[in-house]
Amino acid sequence: MIWSLFNATSMISSIFFILVFSFLILRFFRKTSTFHILNTWWFSFENRFHVYQSFKVPFYNQNFQENQLYRKIITYLDSLHSVQDSDFTNLFSGHNPSDIIFQLDANQVVDDTFLGAKLRWVKHAVSTAGGDSDSAALVLRIKKKDKRRIFLQYFQHILSVADEIEQRRKEIKLFINTGAGENSRWRSVPFNHPASFETVMMDTDLKNKVKSDLEQFLKSKHYYHRLGRVWKRSYLLYGSSGTGKSSFIAAMAKFLNYDVYDIDNSKVTNGSDWKTLLMQTTSKSMIVIEDLDRLLLSKSTAVNVSLSSVLNFMDGVVSCCGEERVMVFTMNGSKDEVDEAVLRPGRVDVHIHFPLCDFSTFKILANSYLGLKEHKLFPQLEEVFSQTGPRLSPAEVGEIMISNRNSPSRALKTVITALQGQSNGRLNESGSGRISYSGPDPAAVICRESVHTVREFRKLYGLLSLGRKKDGFNYSGPIEKEAK
Repeated sequence: MIWSLFNATSMISSIFFILVFSFLILRFFRKTSTFHILNTWWFSFENRFHVYQSFKVPFYNQNFQENQLYRKIITYLDSLHSVQDSDFTNLFSGHNPSDIIFQLDANQVVDDTFLGAKLRWVKHAVSTAGGDSDSAALVLRIKKKDKRRIFLQYFQHILSVADEIEQRRKEIKLFINTGAGENSRWRSVPFNHPASFETVMMDTDLKNKVKSDLEQFLKSKHYYHRLGRVWKRSYLLYGSSGTGKSSFIAAMAKFLNYDVYDIDNSKVTNGSDWKTLLMQTTSKSMIVIEDLDRLLLSKSTAVNVSLSSVLNFMDGVVSCCGEERVMVFTMNGSKDEVDEAVLRPGRVDVHIHFPLCDFSTFKILANSYLGLKEHKLFPQLEEVFSQTGPRLSPAEVGEIMISNRNSPSRALKTVITALQGQSNGRLNESGSGRISYSGPDPAAVICRESVHTVREFRKLYGLLSLGRKKDGFNYSGPIEKEAK
């Protein structure tokens, strides 16, 4: 019995020794490439017992244009953890200096799994006659039995993930059209406008309505297609200069995360050129055509032809060549001066008016610029606004507050002086857009000192020169969305 107990103890000791030795061996091999080599051998051995299919995704399509599917797959593969854990890959900086982006290298192999299936991608470099180093192809290797089961779902998964990544990484750009003789019709620069819907001065309810309209547009692709309509939306922003229409456009672009195409009418030679220019814009973009009223009233034949092309692009046959676009038109005057046929539904969907600055808008500006929710001068300002009506644009009021931000009381008094001075003068609404004061009516009594003060104030802050540089009126205020 003692011998049996001794044998049992010896066996336990042997097993314990074997386990400890095995653990040390595994820990040693784990720090080396042995496991990786054994896994590669096993995978190669297993491959001999399965039937595989391969699919090639070239960089260029049959029309020698960039294959969009190739770009989507590359975006997807670069996001996989297997790329980050691979033996070798490329590193690049992102839009932010702190962002590090992993990218596949030529002939690199990436393994992926989807619904239990194992897939392998290889990025092959392709030599072309022109020696194009960017030419490449991706090859997918998948088991034949798995291909029947997951092929379509796998590529839908790739496209969905790639779209989310691109939207998250996207840097908004501003595109400006060049002359007809240029090799490239569009030149782009980063669009870093600081405006957003949080900084735009407008009524909260109206702001929410505009945001809701844009959000609904983004989700309405299938709805538009079911109706047989092109997936696009158009807006008209009309009002005097300096009312914040440009800031509103920037806020829309940042909210949608769309590139902005700002079309310069003077660089478009004819209608065909205009149409081609518009067709070269990409999806998920905002096309801006400023001063629509000036374009309509122009006597130039080339401009009139260009306008016809724009209208045909909005709702004609050529409009089906691009989707997921937002078109924005601006006018410095009243929309009543424009032919109703131009602004009919289908061409312009939403009309947003930028009127003059009233007391409610002034309170929003005072809170934003000066941090004032209440002030002892507010009752006097409200009375002056009720007597004179809206006279200054938000840009003018904002400039007063910026220049006097260290003394809110002085800023409010300056606004009062400016409003009273304007009430004693009459705006010259000539085509030049210059601001001047007419002579007093014989029966009226006008304080010349007040008029002189306002004139000096305009010269001090450059408002008079601003009015001379721009066409149209120079006064506006809060934004209102008109009912159709």
